[in-house]
Amino acid sequence: MAQSQISAKKQQELQQQYTNYKNNLQQLADRIGNVEQETEEHKLVLDTLTPLPGERKCFRMINGVLVERTVKDVLPALQINSDGLKRVLDELVKQYKRQQEEMEKWKVRCCLALALNFTMAESDDSEDLVRHLLTFSCAQKKNNVQVVQQ
Repeated sequence: MAQSQISAKKQQELQQQYTNYKNNLQQLADRIGNVEQETEEHKLVLDTLTPLPGERKCFRMINGVLVERTVKDVLPALQINSDGLKRVLDELVKQYKRQQEEMEKWKVRCCLALALNFTMAESDDSEDLVRHLLTFSCAQKKNNVQVVQQ
């Protein structure tokens, strides 16, 4: 009875940790999508303004205020912003990959910890040991780690 309460609590903790990893990855993916969209918008504006004469009038939104500028004034600032967005995007992608690798390592540690926990808690009977190792195994289904009880 006590063992099943511990395992239920452990399962709940593991599910919470897994949910935290997935939420963090989703937040990073959302930010990556937003930065990619902004980068594409900057590229589109740069491609549109580049062939125009430098003295041509254009408008730019600065802190919610639409201001009149010339193409030669706007292009350097847009290029700097675009380059900065590309650097931010690269960093976010690296962060996403690191977080994903950390999650995969956690999944492996989780499986090993569960196996060790239940082997140490039970008797020395090898048949019992095998049964518990099979009973508490990690299964991966559509990127969800589940602790499976048979």
